[in-house]
Amino acid sequence: MNLELIKELRARTGAGVSDCNRALDEAKGNIEKAAEILREKGIAKAVKKSGRVTNQGIISSYIHPGSQLGVLVELNCETDFVARTGEFKNLANDIALQIAASAPEYVMREDVPDDIINKEKEIYKKQLLEEGKPEQVIDKIIEGKVETFYKEHCLVELPFIRNEKIIILDLIKEHIAKFGENITVRRFVRFKIGE
Repeated sequence: MNLELIKELRARTGAGVSDCNRALDEAKGNIEKAAEILREKGIAKAVKKSGRVTNQGIISSYIHPGSQLGVLVELNCETDFVARTGEFKNLANDIALQIAASAPEYVMREDVPDDIINKEKEIYKKQLLEEGKPEQVIDKIIEGKVETFYKEHCLVELPFIRNEKIIILDLIKEHIAKFGENITVRRFVRFKIGE
C-alpha cells in the first residue's frame, strides 16, 4: 500500500482511504485508472441514491453584469448539513450560471408536456415529407430529432459550460457520489429584460 498514491487519489476524488486502496489495487498502481474506477463506482452509487427524498437545499441566484438577465434555481439535497457546504453552494451557482447562459425551458425530459412533443413531431413529419423522405425512415428520423430537442431544451441534458465533455446530469451525479446524498434541481426561473 503506497500511502503517497492513496493520499493523492483521495485529494483528487474525495473518496475514502479503503476505496482508494481498492481502486489502486484494481488499477495495479495506475493513479489515472484508479481515479476512473472510483468515478465509475461513484456514479453507480449515485444512481442508487437517485430515488431518495430531497427536502433540504438552497435557492441560488445569478444576476448577469448589467442587470439585464437573472436566474433563481432551487437545488435540493437530503440534509441541511450538505446544503450549507461551500461545494454544494458552488454547484448551485454553476447551475444558475448554466441556466443564464443556455436558457433551457425544462429541468428534465419528463417535464416537457406531451402536447409540445406531439407538436414537434408533427412539424418534423411535415418537413420530412416535404423533403421527400421515404415513409419507412421518417419515424426513425423523428425519434432522433426528438432526442435532439430534449438535449437542447432540458437543463440536465445540456453540456456543462465549464466542461463540455460532461452534461449537467453527470455533474450532479458526481456531487451525489461525493456527498453520499441525492441531489435534484427542483425548479428554476430565468428573467431577461424584454422577454
